[in-house]
Amino acid sequence: MAVKIIKIRIIDDEEYEKNKSFFVEIGQPSLVETNDKKEEAEAEPGEAEPLTGEEEEERRIAEMGRPMLGDHVKLEVIIEESYEFKNTVDKLIKKTNLALLVGTNSWRDQFIEAITVSAGEDDDDEECGEEKLPSCFDYVMHFLTVFWKVLFAFVPPTDYWNGWACFVVSICMIGLLTALIGDLASHFGCTIGLKDSVTAVVFVALGTSVPDTFASKVAAIQDQYADASIGNVTGSNAVNVFLGIGVAWSIAAIYHYSRGEEFRVEPGSLAFSVTLFTIFAFICVFVLMYRRRPDIGGELGGPRTAKVVTTMLFVSLWLLYILFSSLEAYCHITGF
Repeated sequence: MAVKIIKIRIIDDEEYEKNKSFFVEIGQPSLVETNDKKEEAEAEPGEAEPLTGEEEEERRIAEMGRPMLGDHVKLEVIIEESYEFKNTVDKLIKKTNLALLVGTNSWRDQFIEAITVSAGEDDDDEECGEEKLPSCFDYVMHFLTVFWKVLFAFVPPTDYWNGWACFVVSICMIGLLTALIGDLASHFGCTIGLKDSVTAVVFVALGTSVPDTFASKVAAIQDQYADASIGNVTGSNAVNVFLGIGVAWSIAAIYHYSRGEEFRVEPGSLAFSVTLFTIFAFICVFVLMYRRRPDIGGELGGPRTAKVVTTMLFVSLWLLYILFSSLEAYCHITGF
């Protein structure tokens, strides 16, 4: 079996890339004559003599053994990041890179960053390499969010316990803030006369999903594929449903059972809301599948027209969900 080694030059652009892929396509092989055959052909320019039966058979066998293309002529080469290299690099460099990518390695740096006014990121400024000064909008946003910045600066740095301390404390603080937002939304709805179901789908869902929305936006910008951003949304909803409802109802059921009581939860308008949400979810999935067409090129991003139309459609579905759920809660339309 013949083996051919193909050398491909990889250009180092000095940019971090999680993986890179390219294609190698093999063309139709051609026969290259040697110098001896060329000299024989030039020395005998006359008419070719007819081949004998034995020579014809040898020629047929030689043609059967000539190189030919197989079924697969195109190969995709994928270069992925080396996990072994990442595990064997120097510990100091690893800590430095981790701090630059996902956070800091000391509480002092976190509090300094929390009270410092930073300029918004701009792609043009990054390309030019110039440091941008904070604008008036940056100062306004800083003073509006400085309390939350200082509060979350108490979260342990990502360098402690290989990130587990930051993860556990962050989850606990997010849970406390979610409970606070839920109570505030419930009191607000009671004050203005809104039903709990309407308050839940409007204020509670909006207040707890906005951070997920920004996290998905960052994931969509930084990742090559849409898996991280869309998976963050679906995973967050799964945690809210499976843990948020399951754990709370389990604790309540165990408590009532220990006291010899029966624990029941009235369904209310849950069936109608879940059915409506499922229908709109299928529409969103269909839109994402449609956006895989070559003229758009991806589930997220793409041409400006596709982005605007998709954004308007998704926002419209959210508004329709709130509208129909509210109308069903106040008995303007019949649910089930």
